Amino acid sequence: MTTFLAEWLLPIAQPPIRHGSITIADGRIEAIGIARAAPSKDVSRAARSEAIDLGRAVILPALVNAHTHLELSYLHERIPPAPRFGQWVRAVMSMRRQYPDPADTRIIEPARRAIAQARRTGTGLFGDVSNTLVTVPLLREARIPAQVFHELTGFTEQDPPARVVEARQRADAASNPAVRVSVAPHAPYSVSAALFTAIRHDIDAHPAAISSVHLGENPEEVELLQRGTGEIRAVLEDLGRWPPDWRPPGCSPVEYLQDLGFLDRRTLVVHGVQFTGDDLATLRDLGVTLVSCPRSNVYVGVGSPPLEAFYAMDVDVTFGTDSLASAPDLDMFAELAEARRIAPRVPARRLLESATLTGARALGFERELGTLEAGKRSAALVVRVPEAVVDVEEYLVSGVGPDAIAWLDELGPGL
Repeated sequence: MTTFLAEWLLPIAQPPIRHGSITIADGRIEAIGIARAAPSKDVSRAARSEAIDLGRAVILPALVNAHTHLELSYLHERIPPAPRFGQWVRAVMSMRRQYPDPADTRIIEPARRAIAQARRTGTGLFGDVSNTLVTVPLLREARIPAQVFHELTGFTEQDPPARVVEARQRADAASNPAVRVSVAPHAPYSVSAALFTAIRHDIDAHPAAISSVHLGENPEEVELLQRGTGEIRAVLEDLGRWPPDWRPPGCSPVEYLQDLGFLDRRTLVVHGVQFTGDDLATLRDLGVTLVSCPRSNVYVGVGSPPLEAFYAMDVDVTFGTDSLASAPDLDMFAELAEARRIAPRVPARRLLESATLTGARALGFERELGTLEAGKRSAALVVRVPEAVVDVEEYLVSGVGPDAIAWLDELGPGL
């Protein structure tokens, strides 16, 4: 058992603790408390163990990257920023056709490096989207928990139920308690209504399953659903995947999936750049968690998300980086800094809660991660804090470099 002392402790589930103490044993948190106070149960625990004073630092839960595509890491710096989403999509599809084998070491090794880089910058839980499931063994190898979404596409799918049964079999074969795998659709412009329905039936048949969907990311998606026109239709026609009898539902992306019965609290909705106030009210009422990826949204040409509106409407918000095909890195502290830039009126405490507890809850790991509480995993970060910092929460959402970050359970008497 080891007790660590630090200038600040951010449990997330309660207000920050100045001069905090955290005791860990066998990879679990034993207790948290105030280190420099009158004798108490927590202090007496600390007195019986070897205390390590980390000095001017803050201890907080590991960050959650609730949406990324690790298998696309090989596309880093190979897909340029685009002025329009359709242009970026075409570039990604063209590049992926050049690497048809998902087990290609040119795909595997960049993904392995991306996972390591994400851990160095404070990520302790992933929501990873994978078409091939090649990242599952890599996550196990790195010993990082994850919810992997086995993503399906198919706008002209001939037998959706059979396709989902096959995907479920692959998901079950790959899943374990630490790296869980479930089935998920890609987006309304790449998944037919029948395939959405079949995936929803699979989710309903597996009460612990969590799904995810890209929604409201780009104006082309909105145009397709409302009028059946635009660049996404052109992409589908070029691919030979446009059903000639398809008719646009004439509604917003959120209304479309609500009408299909797909959305509920076990569904993560990713992006939401195009959402209206009515859309956000629907998501709030359904208990849906919205995953925002601000840096990626700008990169692919759809603009910054209305992040302040997400919070103002009391939608549950968490964050992701998206893939290295549309983000400079998988650094969640950098993502938080961008969130702070575009949402200056959102309290830093709420942004930090989004990047920890809300993400862990949305991915189904809230009993293990997301807060500093007795019984949870000791997956905590130590961040050095400069002398001039007064508001430590504001400091953490303003950009923290990797050199300032360490993992608590990797520190010890030899520090």
